[in-house]
Amino acid sequence: MNRIRGLLLAAGLALTGYGVYGMLGDPYITDPVEVLVWAVGALVINDGLWVPLLCLLGAFLVRGPVPRGWLVVVAAVTAVGLPAVLRADDDHGNPSVLPLPYLRNWLLVLAATAVLALLVALVGRWRRGDRAPGRRDRAVSLRDRLVRRRARREDRS
Repeated sequence: MNRIRGLLLAAGLALTGYGVYGMLGDPYITDPVEVLVWAVGALVINDGLWVPLLCLLGAFLVRGPVPRGWLVVVAAVTAVGLPAVLRADDDHGNPSVLPLPYLRNWLLVLAATAVLALLVALVGRWRRGDRAPGRRDRAVSLRDRLVRRRARREDRS
């Protein structure tokens, strides 16, 4: 496992280095410091605001790994797609700038991922054999209480 982790770390660092090399050699980037400031700002916003908010929502509002996974997908899709959704009507007279119905497409992606998450949850429940969650636990606890009452009665006599 440690070898795989090391290989993934090396591959990630190599890709990051390649990206920085490409950025520094790009003629359209006139001030690499601005790009660095933007990247640090994005990192701070992501790790300091977005991820903790997502973790809090997942911990307090959502139960189970599948809905929490879906919440992560929703957050990622929203973080990527929301700028296009918010600027959909702001094409400055050039309809080729933002030519698609971004709000509709964003909602379709969210609906499709919700259906997929629901299917994954249902298949998982079916494979575990949980037809009615909670019923079995209630029945067992009721049976345990009845057995304990009988045992107390027999001890008294």
